[in-house]
Amino acid sequence: MNVLGIETSCDETAVAVVGPDGVASDIIHSQAIHTEYGGVVPELASRAHAERVVVSVRAALDKAGIERPDAIAATAGPGLVGAVLVGLSHARALSAGWGVPFVAVNHLEAHLLSPLLDDPAPAFPFLSLVVSGGHTTLYLARGVGDYTVVAQTIDDAAGEAYDKVARMLGLGYPGGPPIDRLAAQGNPKAVAFPRPRVKELRKSKRRGQVIERSPLDMSFSGLKTAVRNHVHKPGRASTEDVAASFQAALVDVLLHRIRKASEKTGVRRVAIGGGVAANSELRTRLAQLPGITAFIPPRARCTDNGAMIAHCGRLRLLAGQRDSLDVTARSGWVPGDP
Repeated sequence: MNVLGIETSCDETAVAVVGPDGVASDIIHSQAIHTEYGGVVPELASRAHAERVVVSVRAALDKAGIERPDAIAATAGPGLVGAVLVGLSHARALSAGWGVPFVAVNHLEAHLLSPLLDDPAPAFPFLSLVVSGGHTTLYLARGVGDYTVVAQTIDDAAGEAYDKVARMLGLGYPGGPPIDRLAAQGNPKAVAFPRPRVKELRKSKRRGQVIERSPLDMSFSGLKTAVRNHVHKPGRASTEDVAASFQAALVDVLLHRIRKASEKTGVRRVAIGGGVAANSELRTRLAQLPGITAFIPPRARCTDNGAMIAHCGRLRLLAGQRDSLDVTARSGWVPGDP
């Protein structure tokens, strides 16, 4: 079964074909227009998707050497609703026109399952850290559609922290790549940035109510604030040292939660996905964790891509799922939920 996957949840127009032999094509167009604004502008993202989605679909089919797929999958959320609707609407129209099955894909589930595209692939159960611009969540994956949240951020996601720190340092948007490059030239012990303690995260307030948190939950807002306070001090460390110290602190938090989750669940297989999974320090240090078998996807499959959507949709289709063409975009959607 050859599945065409369409991804337009944020600022990448991505289309791919995945079949029984793996990825047959993977077309990605990244929107550079947002750089001057320091972040993604939803209306501009939607317009850019509308301009690119048709030619991207044609390019993906041509590269795969097929006229039409056996089925179509598209991101239905979570994401920017206007952007999601562009790809989702085009996918539904193609499904109706070609008379092929359609399945709506959860963007986060696609990231979660993306390591299954590579060889070797993790066997179920495995831990999967989805760490991207808007999400930082550690899942226990028992099977397709069967996931439990083991840990998550209670405020800023790791990718958001990267973008905000990069803005403080005058590095532009997106923040992950330039901080990663500068960190390689700096001293990770130059500045003693905080690593949030578990006991400090057990409770948080929302709308006046105290909410119990998992002891493995994460927080990056304090780290971001510590960086801001430091860069405004006289005699601050060099930009390279700040970048290295910030990155070391953030990766320490992620790896600590992975270790604790592995001990708690007894699961030693760990996969990562999402944009921050392309970070060199996270990839290197995860691979070196004792007692852990790490599954690290290629960098091209860490950022938003059509292959992960087609792959996730294909797994759902093979399990018998078919979705109605009246499915609409969802701004929030927990992986595993209907």
